[in-house]
Amino acid sequence: MAERKGKAFQALIVGTLAAAIASGLWLPGLLESFEARTWDLRERVFAAPGKATPKVVTVMLDQESLVWGKKVNGWPWPWPREVYAAIVDFCKRAGAKALVFDVLLTEPSPYGVSDDQALGAALSSQGRTVGAMLLGSQMATEGSWPQGLPLPALSVSGLAEWTAASRPAAMVYPLAEFPISEVASSMKILANTNMPADEVDGVYRREPLFSVFAGHIVPTEALAAYLVGEPGPHSVAIARNALMIDGHAVPIDRDGRAILRYRGPSLTHQAYRAAAIIRSEQLILGGEKPEVEPSALKDAYVFFGFTASGLFDLKPTPMSGSYPGVEVNATMLDNLLSGDYLRPVPAWASALLALALCVGAAFAVTLSSRAIGNAAAYLIIIPLAPALGFGAYAAGWALPVVFPELAALLSLVGSSLLNYATEGKQKRYLKGAFKQYLSPAFIEEIIAHPERLKLGGERRELTIFFSDVQGFTSISEVLSPEDLTSLLNDYLSAMTDIILEEGGTIDKYEGDAIIAFWNAPLSLEDHAVRGLRATLRCQAALAALRPAFKARVGKDLYMRVGMNSGPAVVGNMGSSNRFDYTMLGDAVNLAARLEGVNKQFGTYTMVSEATLRLTGDSYPARELSRIGVVGRKEPVRVFEPMYPEEYRERKPVLDVFGSALKLYYEGSLGEALKVFETIAAVDPPAEHYAERCRDLMASPPPGPWSGVWVMTSK
Repeated sequence: MAERKGKAFQALIVGTLAAAIASGLWLPGLLESFEARTWDLRERVFAAPGKATPKVVTVMLDQESLVWGKKVNGWPWPWPREVYAAIVDFCKRAGAKALVFDVLLTEPSPYGVSDDQALGAALSSQGRTVGAMLLGSQMATEGSWPQGLPLPALSVSGLAEWTAASRPAAMVYPLAEFPISEVASSMKILANTNMPADEVDGVYRREPLFSVFAGHIVPTEALAAYLVGEPGPHSVAIARNALMIDGHAVPIDRDGRAILRYRGPSLTHQAYRAAAIIRSEQLILGGEKPEVEPSALKDAYVFFGFTASGLFDLKPTPMSGSYPGVEVNATMLDNLLSGDYLRPVPAWASALLALALCVGAAFAVTLSSRAIGNAAAYLIIIPLAPALGFGAYAAGWALPVVFPELAALLSLVGSSLLNYATEGKQKRYLKGAFKQYLSPAFIEEIIAHPERLKLGGERRELTIFFSDVQGFTSISEVLSPEDLTSLLNDYLSAMTDIILEEGGTIDKYEGDAIIAFWNAPLSLEDHAVRGLRATLRCQAALAALRPAFKARVGKDLYMRVGMNSGPAVVGNMGSSNRFDYTMLGDAVNLAARLEGVNKQFGTYTMVSEATLRLTGDSYPARELSRIGVVGRKEPVRVFEPMYPEEYRERKPVLDVFGSALKLYYEGSLGEALKVFETIAAVDPPAEHYAERCRDLMASPPPGPWSGVWVMTSK
């Protein structure tokens, strides 16, 4: 318990330090460029039309329109401004809610003042137009609002209080550039078309809905279009971190900017070429059917702008590196009308998330002592921050991803390094010291639960394995110590590898004898099947090695195995300074006895009924006997297991043995003897039974016949 508390404290310290380091990079803005990339990916993945997307339409003066104007009408660039009047008239005819004229006309027309007046008259007649002006600090010339131009009738409640806690300088411009008076005076409202890009990389991800110039609140084209198109009066106020427009909250940051939710690639909003609109207006005036029906623009918010590559109104956005500026404004209005501007997650909430991920990652790594646990921690924690970021976007929140991801990675790596520096050394020592004696699973169990390295045991059902090499004493007498050691090591290594592969635990070696068991320290539901499979594999492996061993010792090596399953006490036993992980109990003693009983039947593998019952139909076996063991009241049924293919090959002999054994159990010793003798030459157990039948017939045992073969020797 104390150790786990120490690890928990260690995890808390590592997680907190990782969060602090990541915060030190995040708060000064050092992670913004990386965060921007993840944000652009989210924008592209989740881009989808909003409920107001069909209400926003663009009319674009694109490259094809320029070619048409020059080729068909002979219009050089710039076009005569009275051409634009056809677009304005078409929007009026269609009943558009608002027309945003996203073209900055700061110089008189080269075609004369009448050209400007023609456009002004059309704009004035339309009545719901938004004109473009440019606010800036260098590229503008006016320091005050010119006489005769429409003043923005917009006020923002709470602006003074908000600017006291925010950064109003980001929204205040000292200079402005206005359209010529013939055009500007005909506009319903003038709007700022100078949209600031993100400082980190110049991409347009967030925009303010208004700016301040010469003491006037100047709306962006999106907000101006809303004010013109929706019936008033309107109320605009700042409350905390939101701009309230007619009761609808638009989340803003300290610079007054709202995060844009892009709807998709360019042309996601319904778009028409300027040439198509102009031709349609001309066709209608001539009494012909238009290319574009005016009804297509009814009650729509129309943005007119330049998109031809040479007209320099393409901007980098999360959707594309060259996205029409007029569509950025259209997106802002779409967000406003749809009411789904993205909300930034507060910095304190992002910091808490990063801290939670850091501490969770540190706990997962520090408290897991196994490689698979550490790997699982990495696999779960690493994608968690991106998953939360994407999920937050889907829910309408802008959650940082790079900051919590970096914090979690620092925590994972820091915890891993600390584990390696402390526990890793101990683990490597334990593995190196015990890998020759214990199964890898057992070593991992000790590493995961070092508290088990103390005296004490528990009661478990085990499958127990005892083996011994037949005639090893005589073999040892003819070999030098070096050759004997080499032979023994080769034999024990081959057998041990199989036992460990099957999940067994080596209890001990006693010379050539191997003692092992299954189902401790790790629980194995199929411990009997594993044990029996290991036994058959060991016998098969020894058979394959037998010729090589015979060449070294001059005789064949055979191994006798006894196996039993049953309850036993297993654990660390010995003194406080030295102890072994071993087992005790009657089931253990029986397994040891069965190994020796093989001698009396001429067999090499003998398992108890208890083991065979647990294995089900996994392996066939023939019943050998009912044996009486000292210390047990009830006889024990024992069997000789074998592989299915061996059983099929020997089945004729085994069937004869089975019929003879039945006669033996019934007490018909004479008849049993005759049957046993028919196969005695090819079946050692039948040979031993024939000899026993003759002995019993010569000297009948006292008392009633039970058919139990009482063991007279080990």
